Amino acid sequence: MSEHRRKPPQPQGGGRAAARRGQSGSSSGRSAAPRGATGSSADSYGPSSYGSDSYGSGGEERPYSGRAEARRAAQRGGGRRKAADNAPPGGRRGGPGGATGPGRGRGRATTAPGEKRFIDYPRAGKYGWHRWVPSWKLVSGLCIAFFGSLVAMVGIGFAMVQVPNENLAAQSQNNVYYWADKTQMVATGTGVNRQNVTIDKIPEAMQWAVISAENKSFYQDSGVDPMGIARALANMARGGQTQGGSTITQQFVKNTYLSQDQTITRKFKEMFISIKVGTKFSKPQILQGYLNTSYYGRGAYGIQAAAQTYYGVDAVKLTPSQCAFLAALLKGPTYYDPAGNADLDKAATPDANRKRSEERWSWILSEMHKDKHLTDVQYQEAIKKYPDPQGRKATKGMTGQISYLADTAKKYVLNHSHITEAEFDQGGYQIYTTFKRDKVNALSAAVKKIQKQRLDPKHRSLDKYVQFGAASVVPRDGAIVALYGGDGYENGHFTNNADTSGVPVGSTWKPFVLAAAMEYGTYKSDGVGISPLSKYNGNDHLKVRRPDGSYYLNKDNSYFFQNNESPHRWGYITLRKAMEQSINTPFVQLGVDVGMSRVRDVARSAGILDQSMSQDLNPSFAIGTSTPSAIRMADAYATFAASGKQVDPYSVTAVKKDGADQPDFVRPKGVKQAMAAKIANNVTDVLENVIQNGTGQNAKALGRTAAGKTGTTDKNKSAWFVGYTQQLSTSVAMFRENPKDHKLLSMNGTAGVDSIHGGDIPTSVWTEYMKAALKNANDPGFPEAEVIGDVQDEAGAPTPTPSVTITPSATPSDSPSPTPSETATSPSPSPSQSCQFGWGNNCTGNGGTGNGGTDGGTTPTPTVTDTTGTGNTRGNGNGGIFAGQNG
Repeated sequence: MSEHRRKPPQPQGGGRAAARRGQSGSSSGRSAAPRGATGSSADSYGPSSYGSDSYGSGGEERPYSGRAEARRAAQRGGGRRKAADNAPPGGRRGGPGGATGPGRGRGRATTAPGEKRFIDYPRAGKYGWHRWVPSWKLVSGLCIAFFGSLVAMVGIGFAMVQVPNENLAAQSQNNVYYWADKTQMVATGTGVNRQNVTIDKIPEAMQWAVISAENKSFYQDSGVDPMGIARALANMARGGQTQGGSTITQQFVKNTYLSQDQTITRKFKEMFISIKVGTKFSKPQILQGYLNTSYYGRGAYGIQAAAQTYYGVDAVKLTPSQCAFLAALLKGPTYYDPAGNADLDKAATPDANRKRSEERWSWILSEMHKDKHLTDVQYQEAIKKYPDPQGRKATKGMTGQISYLADTAKKYVLNHSHITEAEFDQGGYQIYTTFKRDKVNALSAAVKKIQKQRLDPKHRSLDKYVQFGAASVVPRDGAIVALYGGDGYENGHFTNNADTSGVPVGSTWKPFVLAAAMEYGTYKSDGVGISPLSKYNGNDHLKVRRPDGSYYLNKDNSYFFQNNESPHRWGYITLRKAMEQSINTPFVQLGVDVGMSRVRDVARSAGILDQSMSQDLNPSFAIGTSTPSAIRMADAYATFAASGKQVDPYSVTAVKKDGADQPDFVRPKGVKQAMAAKIANNVTDVLENVIQNGTGQNAKALGRTAAGKTGTTDKNKSAWFVGYTQQLSTSVAMFRENPKDHKLLSMNGTAGVDSIHGGDIPTSVWTEYMKAALKNANDPGFPEAEVIGDVQDEAGAPTPTPSVTITPSATPSDSPSPTPSETATSPSPSPSQSCQFGWGNNCTGNGGTGNGGTDGGTTPTPTVTDTTGTGNTRGNGNGGIFAGQNG
């Protein structure tokens, strides 16, 4: 086409037509025609748009024949003008249909020719999905940057972490215990029980025992177990605990540098430090550090302290058999110390721990033999006999009752925080307790005084091995202000009698049966509670009737008979009278009529722990086959004292570490209403009568309003008194125990009397203590008991006369006898009728033999099913505040 036929250049503005097109495009929202479609210079990529750097030569314009060619030209040019001022009103950049508007150019590359970006993404010069596919340069660059950063981070982390120092780890720190008034009770710790030794003072047998048991590849590995760390991280990601299997190097790092928190951060720190330790220390140095910083239980850190604690020798003198025993402890001293730690975990009983210890000790020796670290002769010598360790010893400051106070507080902290025993024994903690010095001293003095007055173990063999346990709790608060745990650690008595189970409570359980009857009624009362004036048969040697009318049988299908302490013929008497004289048969039948599961529920709501209750809900459950601790019994009776309000017992108010509060330590929840106030107040009214007219009359010497209950158990193996005022609830237990197998022994003949009753020595201790503890305190009495429930007599009871008059006994009787007022509610039968129904006081018959004290006592259990909680073997903490749910 000749040059003279081309259209002349249009004005800069594009002329009227261009203006109209621009206005039309703006109003309609439609895109303008592509460049070249109109033939105007504004639509071309000539000099008018791009100056001398345009595609034409010498400023000459280049026409485009169609949209496709224009689009290709736009792609080659990058769609970006160098001078925004040259853009026409309706042009592709900024106008309707421009590259930045809603037109065709959206999403295309916007980089000018020759211009480069640091990261070419999305990729220039590409369109469609190709723009979003990264180039190999970009991918390789990012990989190099990532791995470079990772290497830099590892290098920085490696340079910043410090290797552990076993000497710093052995520095002494005490745990300081404080009385309730914030004055210091005792500062005790493991500082004096930590001493590092060099590798040449550690027997080779000890070194190889640990290696064979925990890290066979110790001398070959790098000190880090990547697979173990990966397993731990995966387990944490699933919400579980980290698994074991760390190398000895990692465990050394954990012992000396890191907390025991199971976190991802800690695992990475452990890895970095372990790598650095592997490059800085030799293998013997690492092994030395591990053995010097490991925890072996009983407050012993390090192999030297462990050798002295368990065998009384220096580490260098340990035998291969003893080395295997100590290596077994590293698995967890709570569960592998034969002395047991049931106070911390009910599974850690002495018997269970010894079995675990023997099994692991034997396995470690066999592994050492298999790994050629013991010859055949050495192995046979070592495996010949289990190396029994010596017993526990008192640590610094842990003497008298202080040892039991600190033990109780420590267990409470461990069960109400995330602090481990190993961390606690490292020291540095301040423990603020609820114990009041004057009351602790008063309770100890009361026990010692009565012991001196009544017991003479030097001249009476049956006075030997007698023990006491006692505790005092504040109603409505739960604070344990005093306890008596035994003769003291310094005398070899390491069991806290105030917080152990295994001693049956006997008739002190009967108030829970009465409370259940008041709350739930019997199977005959349709859920309506019954009155304590309801009558039940109090005679001795009675069959126990089931709700369906049948009777409980023994395994041989003979009838089971419930016995009392004596064959006295009480006849049908009120539950109030039965409680006063602690007669068994009415409460056994009442428990069956109410339902033993409901009795258990009431006891639980009052504060008794499930694991201390007999699991067999047979008739004898109603008269105390369960074995709660003295602390729990005092707390449960405090619920009666507080008109049904219950608070779990506690011994620690605050825990600090180096002066800072431990945020994860928690105290018990607040007060809860365990039972209706009128039920608790009626129980209190009945128990007041026990002291005024019944088996607890020795407590009248207190000289103030009080309520309580005596308890004596089968074969006279234990005797209790639990009593309270509104200010204090205190329990006292007395029992004899074989020091070798910890089985309970009969107290028949103890103190020079035929049998020990709860109303005798235990009540005397209680009264002596309460006199001192409540000196100068007021006597608020108890709330008035409302009339409660319906009179619902036992099936078979005679119908009373319409006129009923209840008056208290004018003169309490020292011997068991029904009060005239209560027996007056029954008709006056003939002598033959009296004996037929068991009403008369002068009836005789084969009433059976007595098995309890004057306050009742438990009797043999029906042998239909196996029984538990009979108190033949004493536990080691399951019934205390630190077992199970850890009140």
